[in-house]
Amino acid sequence: MFLKIHYIFFIIFLIFSSNIKSAPDSNSISKDEKDARFTESTEELIVRAVTIDPVTHPGNLLYQENCAGCHNGTVEKAPATNWLEALIPQALFRTMNQGIMIEQSSHLTEEEKILIVEFLMKQNRSDFPEEAELNYCSADKVKFVLTEAPEPYGWGYNTSRFIPKKSGGLDSKNINKLKLKWVFGFPYSQRARSQPLFALGSIFVGSQSGDVYALDLDTGCVKWNFTASAEVRTAIIMDQWKNGELPSQRPYLYFGDIIGNAYAIDAQSGDLIWKIKANDHPNSTLTAAPAIFEDKLFIPISGLEVVAAFDDQYECCTFRGGILVVDARSGKKIWKQYSIPVPAKYHGTTSVGTKMYGPSGAPIWTSPNIDKKRRYVYIGTGENYSSPADNSSDAIIAYNIDTGEEVWRRQTLSGDAWNLACMAKDNPNCPEENGPDLDYSASSISIDLGYRDILVAGQKSGVVYGLDPDNGEILWSNVLSGGGTQGGVHFGMASEGETVYVPLHDMEQTNDGKIYEDLKPGVHSVDAKTGELLWSKINPNTCGDIKFCDPGVSAALTAIPGAVIAGHGDGKIRVYRKNDGEILWSFNALKEFKSVSGVLASGGGFSGPGSAIRNGYMAMNSGYGIYYHMPGNALLLFSVD
Repeated sequence: MFLKIHYIFFIIFLIFSSNIKSAPDSNSISKDEKDARFTESTEELIVRAVTIDPVTHPGNLLYQENCAGCHNGTVEKAPATNWLEALIPQALFRTMNQGIMIEQSSHLTEEEKILIVEFLMKQNRSDFPEEAELNYCSADKVKFVLTEAPEPYGWGYNTSRFIPKKSGGLDSKNINKLKLKWVFGFPYSQRARSQPLFALGSIFVGSQSGDVYALDLDTGCVKWNFTASAEVRTAIIMDQWKNGELPSQRPYLYFGDIIGNAYAIDAQSGDLIWKIKANDHPNSTLTAAPAIFEDKLFIPISGLEVVAAFDDQYECCTFRGGILVVDARSGKKIWKQYSIPVPAKYHGTTSVGTKMYGPSGAPIWTSPNIDKKRRYVYIGTGENYSSPADNSSDAIIAYNIDTGEEVWRRQTLSGDAWNLACMAKDNPNCPEENGPDLDYSASSISIDLGYRDILVAGQKSGVVYGLDPDNGEILWSNVLSGGGTQGGVHFGMASEGETVYVPLHDMEQTNDGKIYEDLKPGVHSVDAKTGELLWSKINPNTCGDIKFCDPGVSAALTAIPGAVIAGHGDGKIRVYRKNDGEILWSFNALKEFKSVSGVLASGGGFSGPGSAIRNGYMAMNSGYGIYYHMPGNALLLFSVD
């Protein structure tokens, strides 16, 4: 079924009307033509075949009669309609039959529920992903090595994303020996954005379907799977203990879903330990990995009200980003802070009579960076969603780990208020500032220079900053590119010692009516002491007529001794040498793979998660399937053996 959807996707997606059928060279496109390109619907942002007429479909009337009254933005606890469209059929059915909407849906027949889901998906039921029969492990494979603790590197632990040879088993000298060992195809999925975790002799990973899997390292068979309420986009993290020793308590896994729930589950059984709603706002979401330190879980809160605002009848906007700190073992709240301290206020109405509120937004898209020495936690914020723009957007904020007290904040770009309404022509929900939407989408990195510490942060503006971790003072900055709405630094830099690797996405065309110049999609190396550019490898566009293919690097980087690993939007993994950026190894994921899961696996563009590395193995998810990027549903496992 995935193959069918993948094929239809290239033929009839609503996303691409007449604007990009010919895929002309960017140099031949006039300024006026570039200016004329806008997003016409939030449906365009979801890589999904449209196989019904949503206007005439009977599910439209059923939705308007039974659902729209709450989900049109007027009921405080109900996610907006265009937010629901980003889910998958299984998640919607689960919500109505087993989840939070079971009471509200109890009067509907099963046929009526199916019609409503067809309307939201813009698909006939025959095009829904088929039920999957997973390859579960035999009894002798359902074992966990309790002496193998998760290494304290990567999201959730040390945000430098550097994996030493002792732990990872990989460096610049043996990386070219990597071979594909097996591929796991995620059921019901066209994107794979949860970074895997190696621990207990297994791989743990989340998925678009909301399933979290424990996989056997040798065969990829499923030891257990846990089903969350919605897509799991965050990385999976685990309790920490000394590697080679037995843990003092049963290890838990931690993650979040895109409807804002945070979870702890038993790593050996997949049983639910606790589940909490991280934020009360109906359009809140969890997209970045929580961080764990001293049995405290630091949960970053972001919001999809930025999508809901596309509807000009939606009252925009009231979401505030924040960070919630809970006891990792119990889920009990310790402290919580909002990036915008004061709730949004009423500011009048739009030209169509819709109420306006602000300031809002400043979501936390990134995994928190824990400074053990100062006992600070650093977060980076996104743009404001509505006017007025304030000092909360596009900022790095430091909080005291123990008390939650704000220590300092450093805004590096002021006046940035933006939401998806700005990608449409004349949508009154677009703030008067109209962007430029140049937020912090990547975690900051703490680096010890020997004579001082420095905090390095990269922004979608294409600018990298070196900050004083004591007070947020800017010590240096370097403009690497022109950035953009889908440009600059996206999901993660990496560092080895005093070398910082900076990925730039830099998409030229984002259908937002803007022209982006000075684009440098690829990987760049910067000196942490001074910000000096050491080398720059701009990736040429070799996509040809492949739709949704892009040369930039949106996925987080991962550093190993002497090299850095990058997943590109063109579906290729490239490993760059530390000294000069020369490519040491590459792999093309744009193909279909024989899958160990029992579900067809297809590679796509890389975005969000970077590679996870342990003992000579490398795991990486392939497939973005949203925001004009290539879909895919593959977990790739490589090994040097």
